[in-house]
Amino acid sequence: MRAIRVASAALLGLTALGLTAPAAHARGDETGFQGAVLPQTIAAGGQVTLQAVGCTTDVRISSGIFEDVVIRKGESSAKAVVDWDVKVGASYEITFYCGTFWQTTNVTIAGGRHSHAPTPAPIVPSRGAHAGEGGTVAGFDLKEVGLGALLITGSIGAAYHLSRRRTGDDGA
Repeated sequence: MRAIRVASAALLGLTALGLTAPAAHARGDETGFQGAVLPQTIAAGGQVTLQAVGCTTDVRISSGIFEDVVIRKGESSAKAVVDWDVKVGASYEITFYCGTFWQTTNVTIAGGRHSHAPTPAPIVPSRGAHAGEGGTVAGFDLKEVGLGALLITGSIGAAYHLSRRRTGDDGA
């Protein structure tokens, strides 16, 4: 009989936790952070434009084909020169880091070498400030955290109350 009470209390607690998880998970999907490299096929020694939008901090970009680059908060792009010793025809991964979020894209190295300055790629303007995050602390919405804690506390309290009441009825 006791195993049934413990199992039902555990199930009730897991249900409450499961109902609060989607709200906490959705916050990470709404960042809107995106990184891009233009052009995606470039010759050794060429210049690429690195673009990042939707990040509220500095964006760090790293790859094995150029030195690490930082796009400062409030800016949307930076330029980097591809190393001369890259392998023609190879695909290299470029990673954009925005706080705890990251995104990767690939660049393919074309044959030939640039003997003149490349034509710069068009720069996509920033979409402005990322608004709508008011009332949050480091990505945590205090209302959602409080509601989740209240649900979990309530389910544990209800399970305890029900188990204590049944124990009194059984005389055990």
